[in-house]
Amino acid sequence: MNQSPIFTTTRRTFLRQSAAALAVPFAAPLILAKPVAGANAKLNLAWVGIGNQGGRALMGCSKGNNVVALCDCDPNCWPKMQQRFPEAKFYKDFRIMLAEMGDKIDAVGVGTPDHTHFAVAYMAMSMGKHVFVEKPLTHSVWEARTLQKLAAEKKLITQMGNQGHASEGARLIKEWYQAGLIGEVREVVAWTDRPKGGWGFNGILKTGFPAEEALPEGMDWEMWLGPVEKKVHFSKFFHPTTWRPWWDFGCGGLGDIGCHTIDTPYWALDLGAPESVDVEMHGEVNPIHTAFGSVVSFNFPARGGKPPVRVKWYEGPSVPEAPVGYDYGAPVGEGGMIMIGEKGGICHDGMRPDSPRLYPKQKWEDYRASGDKQVPKTLPRTQGLYRDWVEAVRNGTPACSDFGYAGPLTEAILLGSLAIRTGKSLKWNADTMEITGNPEAAKLINPAARKGWRPEDLA
Repeated sequence: MNQSPIFTTTRRTFLRQSAAALAVPFAAPLILAKPVAGANAKLNLAWVGIGNQGGRALMGCSKGNNVVALCDCDPNCWPKMQQRFPEAKFYKDFRIMLAEMGDKIDAVGVGTPDHTHFAVAYMAMSMGKHVFVEKPLTHSVWEARTLQKLAAEKKLITQMGNQGHASEGARLIKEWYQAGLIGEVREVVAWTDRPKGGWGFNGILKTGFPAEEALPEGMDWEMWLGPVEKKVHFSKFFHPTTWRPWWDFGCGGLGDIGCHTIDTPYWALDLGAPESVDVEMHGEVNPIHTAFGSVVSFNFPARGGKPPVRVKWYEGPSVPEAPVGYDYGAPVGEGGMIMIGEKGGICHDGMRPDSPRLYPKQKWEDYRASGDKQVPKTLPRTQGLYRDWVEAVRNGTPACSDFGYAGPLTEAILLGSLAIRTGKSLKWNADTMEITGNPEAAKLINPAARKGWRPEDLA
């Protein structure tokens, strides 16, 4: 394959170069791209990773469009989609799919495990394809910054799969905060039952890789391993659903749910990059598998006239105490978020902002009874994350969670995952992409990838 003009050096060499090598603002401007087909035309879609969430995202984006190519290294996922999309060509290797079908594809979706998001998206974007990528956007900070830069250079329509960002609840929270309903915010509390429980986690701590099991018939395990250099055998502890707690493949509970639950306060408060990340480990540091019970504090600096903000994240089984004035009961369950303001706060239950409300309860009841005095809806609404991306590709307008926004959010989340992975706090310089105070985490900004999975192999 021809080498991309963006990458004339290896990934490791990049980190030794100046920050100008990724000359993109930490929060990139919205990108206006040329429409692919027009408002009413059908897009030609390809999708990589069609089981579980990847399949759900495919179904959400496919309505009214043509699905021309599908890829999954486990052909046991194929039959359902073959029935649903009989005209599509099926592949085990996305590289072959893109090479053979590239001129027939307008946009590509990525629903693979975290560690292969970058390779698929990078190759598709290098070919000028618009992309949808499940959350977290990438497996490493370097990868997130690289995709953000590539999207800006190629003027591509991009979207990360944090569904709550397109929701009504996210917009209400931002509008309430901007209208001053709770005053200024200096602290946010968020929590999840992951990795101790929840979908994608089995609640079993592992200190070694599991024994080899029989490979599902026809599966390409080397393709599933992707850029991982170490030899890891197939196990049901990895595939099809419980790969998330393993550091080589996923990003733990924070990487899984943080792009949902931290997303709304990050957006509402315009948080940008944290200056530092602190961690409290309630379990042993584990080099291959996430610990249980970690507490991570993201320390964001002042922004203009707004004060610094601490976002404190609790992973199962750790849970926060209720803040002063919060009278909805103890923070428990699947997860939730509380923005602590000078005049009460904003909260929601669950990983996404589906039903936000004000606290204390009386403040919420008074607001609901205020009728036409309620805060006006000033932010544009969407028809959901999938439709938002499809319409953006058709019309050349920015998607709501494009990489200019999702890239910096993912970087912040991944810094927290690195703190948990190493068991140490860290300081972060977003301009130079340097971690100080934690040399183990610094080495993981840009982990090595094996041959065939590096940018120079994919462009």
